[in-house]
Amino acid sequence: MFKDLAFEKLLQNIDPAQILKVLIIIVSGFLLVRFIRFIVRKIFEKNLNPQSRMLVAKFINWTGFIIVTLIVLSELGIELTALLGAAGILGLALGVASQKSLGNIISGLFLVAEKSFEIGDIIRVGDKTGVVHSIETLAIMLKTFDNLLIRIPNETLISAEMTNITRFPIRRQDFNISISYKDDIKTAMDILKKASEENPLCLDEPKPLILVKDFEDSGISLLLGVWFEKSNYLDVKNSMAMDIKRRFDEAGITIPYPHLTLYYGDKESKPLSSSEIDDHDQ
Repeated sequence: MFKDLAFEKLLQNIDPAQILKVLIIIVSGFLLVRFIRFIVRKIFEKNLNPQSRMLVAKFINWTGFIIVTLIVLSELGIELTALLGAAGILGLALGVASQKSLGNIISGLFLVAEKSFEIGDIIRVGDKTGVVHSIETLAIMLKTFDNLLIRIPNETLISAEMTNITRFPIRRQDFNISISYKDDIKTAMDILKKASEENPLCLDEPKPLILVKDFEDSGISLLLGVWFEKSNYLDVKNSMAMDIKRRFDEAGITIPYPHLTLYYGDKESKPLSSSEIDDHDQ
């Protein structure tokens, strides 16, 4: 194998001029790769986030390294046919072993091109929700709200349903609220409207959404949707829930819960209280 690669011939015929030429090739290749990276960075500076630009830069670096290495080996007189043959066998073995890694790399390139999220976005993948901490070659790192770091492979991410919670500058939070059938719907809706208008974190435009959603077994379901800046998500959710409960209590509006009425005996019998049911069971 070493004869085929002509290493003996290389050691015998090497000369200072050839070494100088190889050094020029290496330096020129290094400068060319840096120039290409600079041009690509300028072209995609506004379209790619810093992490995506880093992935593209890594791809350019590795491509340039492989090309320069092949040129240098050829200049040194090494027979590339046998070398590439051996590399092919090795590459096949590595390819089988690293099929998942290759799939993750390719998936990562698709994610970069897709631009569906960037560092700092809050995303939900399956039952995992968190802030995108970093975008790596093989996976993304997701920081959860309880300060855990989750690694999600690119191949898994590209085939899963992903929700970007903070993609746009404003978003809507929906509150599903039930009131008792004995309460007045218009009064409850007026209270919800006033609560959204007086909350400083809720936006005036787009206007809040208030509607009757459904008639359920235990009560009437209302929907309140308020718009807010994405950075105020937790504050809006918490403050609105507390304010709605307080206003309903002051107005005497009941938020119902599922309950069950049992009748014992004939049609003239009265409903049993919970204490009577317990006594009967005993």
